[in-house]
Amino acid sequence: MKEKKTKAAKKPLPGKDREEKKLAIKRKKTQIVLAVLLVYLVVMVAAAIIIDDRHIEITLIGPDVDIAEVGETYVDLGAQAFLTGNLFGKSVNPVEIKTESGVDVDEIGDYTVKYTAEAFGKTAVSYRQVLVRDTTPPVITLNHEEGYLASWLVGYSEEGFTAIDNYDGDLTDKVVRTEVEDTVYYSVKDSSGNETAVERKIEYGVSEPMIRLEGGEEINVGAAFTFTDPGYEAIDESGNDLTAYVKVTGEVIPYELGTYTLDYYIMNEQGETATARRIVNVVPQAKVETVMPERKTIYLTFDDGPGPYTAQLLDVLARYGAKATFFVTGNGQNYDRDYTDMIGRAFREGHAIGVHTLTHDYAAVYASRDAFFNDFNAMEDIIFEQTGQYTKLFRFPGGSSNTISRNYCYGIMSSLANYMTNMGYVYFDWNVDSGDALGGARSSYTVANNVAEGCLENTVNVVLQHDTKDFSVAAVESILRWGTNNGYVFEALDESSYGAHHGINN
Repeated sequence: MKEKKTKAAKKPLPGKDREEKKLAIKRKKTQIVLAVLLVYLVVMVAAAIIIDDRHIEITLIGPDVDIAEVGETYVDLGAQAFLTGNLFGKSVNPVEIKTESGVDVDEIGDYTVKYTAEAFGKTAVSYRQVLVRDTTPPVITLNHEEGYLASWLVGYSEEGFTAIDNYDGDLTDKVVRTEVEDTVYYSVKDSSGNETAVERKIEYGVSEPMIRLEGGEEINVGAAFTFTDPGYEAIDESGNDLTAYVKVTGEVIPYELGTYTLDYYIMNEQGETATARRIVNVVPQAKVETVMPERKTIYLTFDDGPGPYTAQLLDVLARYGAKATFFVTGNGQNYDRDYTDMIGRAFREGHAIGVHTLTHDYAAVYASRDAFFNDFNAMEDIIFEQTGQYTKLFRFPGGSSNTISRNYCYGIMSSLANYMTNMGYVYFDWNVDSGDALGGARSSYTVANNVAEGCLENTVNVVLQHDTKDFSVAAVESILRWGTNNGYVFEALDESSYGAHHGINN
């Protein structure tokens, strides 16, 4: 049997060991306290983190929705990111941001910019909407040609223009152009609805003229074969003479009494007109009052010449100092030589010259009013060539009482007598017929006797003879002697002389 060991009695530690032990116990307590404090601190920090809810907050600089002009550089305004929480607020130092932009400034549209921030395992994302828009209106440029001035006559000739848009490009063909008076308006709209309008003031070198009428806006003219406009001019405010562009409408029948309207105008290529109007009153020519001679008078008148016997007749008249009247024709061409020069001689020797007819062809002369006028004026031209002046005296072929004209134009004698009188012409018939044409006389004795007998019945005598008849011309000297011996004077007709008119029968 084992012997039972007994505990030895503890021996007291030496003093040094005892102090070390105490220190060790103290350190251990301290460590325990520190461990507890650390645990507490960790717990507290963890609790604070949970309560603080620390996270990343991104703030956009500028608006959430930004507008960018198409075609221009877009500068993003950016964003800022910070850690923030409920307990400790925003951190001082920002969090780095990564930016992703899909903005295409060359195309109109809606785009997004993405901002991303990461820190401490946290991630935050924010977005900005960018609207690329066209808000710039097109630009219209007007071209100018050096020295160009518009003309009212042809209008304004467009000098050219262009329209450029920052997005749509060339819009020249979309420009709406409107011209109103002296201004041209241009406008254009781009695809985004931006509109531009400009205007151009037209500068004129030739402006709208004023038409001025010589003689006034209403005139009275005496009836005549022709009407001559008193004249007009068209001048613009710059003094340009546009008279050559004036057109005249309306008609004046110069031998027909009445009131007529003439319109003067210039029309330019745009249909605009400068106008003036004239009223023309065709009135009768002033009539010379008939003056009856105080002495017994014989007016010897000779139709149908000049001819082969006219020179002989002029010689006889010159010897006696007598004056006569010649109603001439253009029949000199029917003789072996032309006796037209006798018209000039008769005029220079103081005799009166009147129109008879150019052709003495009744069918031609009395075919119409115009036919008569044409015949009459052709004979007037011959008289003018010979005498240097026109005559107002005439005798109708066949006399005013002829009825042969009925065969060609009914009523023509009445209208011709009216027209010619209104135009200031004086026609003469006769009250003494020598009978040398249709009266059957074939000798100078018969002619002289017929004239003497006829004159005994009148104080004023208009004698009909023909200087184309040799026997009638041969009778003149006897007539002159008889008349002189019986107290008559031999005068030439003028516009105031007695006309011895017959009754008109057509």
